[in-house]
Amino acid sequence: MNSPTPRRTVLAAALAVAAGTAVPAAAAPRPARPAGARPPKGVPALVDNRAWTSYADWRSGSAAGARAVPGRRPGLVLARPAGRTDYTDPHTRKTATWEYASWTSPVHRSTVPATEVITHWNAHTPAGTWLQVELLGTYSDGTATPAYVMGRWTSGDGDADIRRTSLDGQSDGRSTIYTDTFAVDDAASGLRLASYRLRLTLYRTPGTRLTPTVWRLGAMASDVPDRFTVPASTPGYAGELAVPRYSQEIHKGQYPQYDNGGEAWCSPTSSQMIIEYWGRRPSAADLAWVDPSYADPQVCHAARNTFDYQYNGCGNWPFNAAYATTYRDMGAVVTRLRSLGDLETLIRAGIPAITSQSFLKTELTGAGYGTSGHLMTVIGFTGAGDVIANDPASPSDPEVRRVYLRREWENIWLRTKRYNANGKVVSGTGGVCYLYWPAHPSEHQRRALASVGVRV
Repeated sequence: MNSPTPRRTVLAAALAVAAGTAVPAAAAPRPARPAGARPPKGVPALVDNRAWTSYADWRSGSAAGARAVPGRRPGLVLARPAGRTDYTDPHTRKTATWEYASWTSPVHRSTVPATEVITHWNAHTPAGTWLQVELLGTYSDGTATPAYVMGRWTSGDGDADIRRTSLDGQSDGRSTIYTDTFAVDDAASGLRLASYRLRLTLYRTPGTRLTPTVWRLGAMASDVPDRFTVPASTPGYAGELAVPRYSQEIHKGQYPQYDNGGEAWCSPTSSQMIIEYWGRRPSAADLAWVDPSYADPQVCHAARNTFDYQYNGCGNWPFNAAYATTYRDMGAVVTRLRSLGDLETLIRAGIPAITSQSFLKTELTGAGYGTSGHLMTVIGFTGAGDVIANDPASPSDPEVRRVYLRREWENIWLRTKRYNANGKVVSGTGGVCYLYWPAHPSEHQRRALASVGVRV
């Protein structure tokens, strides 16, 4: 139930512990604000989302061998090698030569001077290709961060690929990379990350015409204040989405090389539920490697394809989001939301959310467990405003659908501080979630995403 390596606020929920039918909207959707706009007067801005997705976005950056490609889904590809480099994979100990090209975003000045930043990407990496994402930041005192590697990623797991990996422990004494999160070491000092660029490097086997294709590159910057409780919200919508139900617990002991199934697989199990809600699923060929005696082999597939070889688990959030976008025309982000009202807006538009929370057994009625970090899928709200969740920490698939009390659930999700079983103050997750949607959403869905700061 605990992470194998120390992680900060956002990452407390990367690994798990150890549940419809669509209902018509109860009311018209609330008006959407432009993506990235500040919240209404009196509500502090806690999160800034920025992503590069359009042809103009890709053209605005600085490229060395990378090229923007137009079309219905614009992207970035490796057009010509800018050079070659040798890379020794720390997990296979194999050294290989790769051609590469790079793209660096313009400087983005965050509307929220940040204590934490998480990057994300939506991409396709054929066998024999991979990519790296770096954060190049500037602190509020004008000094620069190192070029922090936020992930080395490939969608595959074969001999032609590297092993996807985070790079824990990068630090300059003022900030540190905790798996997939940049964090200021001493938030009380007032130091913040004021602005950043993202650098994307695309790699391929030399002498080939292979290329990764990246459709989205972005980051969430946040500064959520310390809080043990949050104000109670007023229910605003009742409805439920028909999301498939999968239990992580039926996989206990499966595939030790991918963290042994069971309670370690909450994140990929949640991801697979939403991927299939959107009508995407792995092919029979994709699943041919799975033991045919195992139920729900697609969950095993999701675990394998989200596994972070440095973190030694399936809970790397950008890796889960990136996995979702390996399916046809899918988009994904990791972000933070302000309230259950934000979740109601998304559910009303047909968009379920994967949320992160940590709690004692006594803090969530009906869960039957406590956790230092767990992912579940919010699929709706009852008439009383309580949360309907597909909770993968359930003994079987039919038992996955759960109803949790609104007040309990919103507090364990939105707080940033809590007491553990020993009475020690530890971190909460501060409203972290990740969102998956079709790459070409409806206008209603587009407005809903914009209202929570996500530009599609």
